[in-house]
Amino acid sequence: RWMKFEEKVEDGGERWSAPHVPVLPLHSLFQLRTCLKKGTVLLDLDALSFKEIIDKAISGQPEEAKLQPELRERLAALLLRQPQHQTTKSPLQLLAELSLSPCRGRHSAWPWALTWAITTLGQYPCCAQALQPLSFQLRNRFKKRVPPGAEAAHVIVGEVEFLEKPFTAFIRLRQGVALGSLAEVALPSRFLFILLGPQAKVKTYHEVGRAMATLLTDELFQKVARQAEHREDLITGMEAFLDELTVLPPRKWDPSARIPPSSCLLSLHRRTAVHPSDWQSPSNGDMAAAGDRASLGYPDSREELERTGRLFGGLLQDIRRKAPWYGSDFSDALHPQCLSAVLYIYLATVTNAITFGGMLGDATENMQGVLESFLGTAFAGFIFCLFSGQPLTILSSTGPVLVFERLLFSFSQHHSLSYLEFRLWIGLWVAFFGVVLVATEASHLVRYFTRFTEEEFCALISLIFIYDSLKKMLSLADAFPINWHYRLDNITSYSCVCNLSSSDGWTRGWGGPEVSVYDPSLPPALSSQPSTALAGLSRTQCLGQGGHLLGTSCQYVPDVTLISFLLFGGTFLSCTTLKHFRSSRYFPAWVRKLVSDFAIILAILVSCTVDAILGLETPKLLVPSELKPTNPARGWIVFPFGANPWWICLVSLVPAVLVTILIFMDQQITAVILNRREYKLKKGAGFHLDLLCVSLLMVVTSATGLPWYVSSTVISLAHMESLRKESTTSAPGEHPKFLGIREQRLTGLAVFILTGISVFMAPVLKHIPMPVLYGVFLHMGVAALNSIQLTDRVRLFLMPAKHQPDLAYLRHVPLRRVHLFTVIQLLCLALLWVLKSTMAAIIFPVMV
Repeated sequence: RWMKFEEKVEDGGERWSAPHVPVLPLHSLFQLRTCLKKGTVLLDLDALSFKEIIDKAISGQPEEAKLQPELRERLAALLLRQPQHQTTKSPLQLLAELSLSPCRGRHSAWPWALTWAITTLGQYPCCAQALQPLSFQLRNRFKKRVPPGAEAAHVIVGEVEFLEKPFTAFIRLRQGVALGSLAEVALPSRFLFILLGPQAKVKTYHEVGRAMATLLTDELFQKVARQAEHREDLITGMEAFLDELTVLPPRKWDPSARIPPSSCLLSLHRRTAVHPSDWQSPSNGDMAAAGDRASLGYPDSREELERTGRLFGGLLQDIRRKAPWYGSDFSDALHPQCLSAVLYIYLATVTNAITFGGMLGDATENMQGVLESFLGTAFAGFIFCLFSGQPLTILSSTGPVLVFERLLFSFSQHHSLSYLEFRLWIGLWVAFFGVVLVATEASHLVRYFTRFTEEEFCALISLIFIYDSLKKMLSLADAFPINWHYRLDNITSYSCVCNLSSSDGWTRGWGGPEVSVYDPSLPPALSSQPSTALAGLSRTQCLGQGGHLLGTSCQYVPDVTLISFLLFGGTFLSCTTLKHFRSSRYFPAWVRKLVSDFAIILAILVSCTVDAILGLETPKLLVPSELKPTNPARGWIVFPFGANPWWICLVSLVPAVLVTILIFMDQQITAVILNRREYKLKKGAGFHLDLLCVSLLMVVTSATGLPWYVSSTVISLAHMESLRKESTTSAPGEHPKFLGIREQRLTGLAVFILTGISVFMAPVLKHIPMPVLYGVFLHMGVAALNSIQLTDRVRLFLMPAKHQPDLAYLRHVPLRRVHLFTVIQLLCLALLWVLKSTMAAIIFPVMV
């Protein structure tokens, strides 16, 4: 049978082979062409049953090839016998049949001379009669693989002892007709090909039948066969098929080897292109729509970025473009995949809010802390997802903004200014400038962002995620130190007890508790022992009673660092492995898809379970439990006047210009990356509307003393990747097709609602180890880094030329120029990294 690719019944007749590319002898195609030239060809035949089709095919033979009346009857009776199919059964059905009748043989109702009955399918609409499917057709699991609107074509070949010359017929029905048991599954049939002939040529007939089946699964020949009016049209279609044929020389390969289907096939449009240069454009651009990151070719202009020449013209176009989709932005989220995306991005957002909140607290003396970060993330993200043009974007604090906050706070402290009031005026000016940029359609400049710029930005942000996750893990060795001087022979000296007396020979250790000075090189007998020691008190009780911790193991936390790194690495590997489980060979397709969709959540649950079973006090996720400012000296509302001189409102104009450039570049580069054509977004972008939302949010966050927010590249890419849609029905051997992204607003809204109520979920969230979340961060950074072409080109440095993949740009660009381009990108990336690590990081988006 054929459905895109060939499948054969294996020896023993119990299972179908793996789908493979059909390999045809060239001579069989020439013989098929002869059959079409000399045999019976019936086009647009009106028939409602297989018997009627056979009668008209036999009676419609040319005069020179007509059979004797008795031979016609025998041939018709032969063709009308009940066929037997090798149906696709579940393992339970096979086991049941084996247990009920282990020695049952296979008996065919068709004569031995009729060797082939091949079912081929093609995706075309039909208007067939609806007949009741037979029982074996209903039980056939192969039906699930058939795409909607498919039709069946039948090829019947064999040798017959009573024929002296071949009987050939090609039949096209006017309407698709259900032919009962002739089809393996209940499908309407439109094409039939019959080739019966004398004995001793069965192999030839077999190969001619395979050639016809291969032709009928070819999209171009299907189109010709449906539109053909004469025999010559079919032959012309076959000639076109022969023009594309590739011949392999004998003894250079094994003809019995089965060629697996390729993951990347030429589309029908490319095959029908007149000029080969149209097949692949070597210009600078994005990846192929199916996800081939190697292909190139951005459009020169985009509808979303064309200037209208009117004030707020681009904004109005964004609103008109997105308004018709607003209702579907909620209904399209009713899918289990969205639940997985919500949980995944929620945990990533919470971890990011805690990380940046802690760093903001350190930089601003808790004028902005973890609680402010939570509330700001929840509020800004919710409003943005509700009204923005691209609701798949996730807002977050960024590194350049953090650097600016640190510089602004230091400047305010040095000049005795109110930090929050100064920041309020800067935020108001930034919001004003942002509205001006929206009004003048400044977002059209995004058209000039090249792949070079996008990849530099995405690579840098991805590396920052990877670096920060590793840095956080390495810092655990300081919080939970490892005893590198441990010696098994000195095990009797490792202890920690509570001492309630004080002595001049004590020293501070472990953040405050006093411990005795101990030299691990000394034997246990020479170690000092306390005069007054209590062994029954816990550390908290000991310190509460004014005691001191004494011993050689007081400052060490056994196993915590080790198990934290194991949880970190295990979570990362689990996320990566389960995410790729969709392409695994194990389990049914729906199980693989479910595991892949919930990969991150499953990895987190497994790691949390392992941590709970071990029972070690690994660092856990801690969220604020009270709704009050982190710094008691501030309130929830920042007033514009009173604490600073009046001229601060004018001076703040200067830093506001710099922040405006920072926000504009950061927001729009991320927007360009998220709206690439390769993601097949159907609802359009909203560059102007997104920038307006971010600008107006600056007013609210500045007036309430909350952090400033802009699009987060890595988390937004992770959000989109978690919402990928792929075809659920595919032919055997055909790889699932990327259909686009599940575009909706509900996942983002749910993420930020959960972030806002996380304050009340502290008893549950405290069981999640931080190393697990850092492992998720590492996975997001690596996944985003692997999504850009720069990573592929860096790998080329390590590959010999003969092992390099067949990438499109390598066909059009010399390898040395590809390496030169990559080296320039890497040098610029290194420069940006150095810049990011200094106080000049605030101008990082401008440098990009």
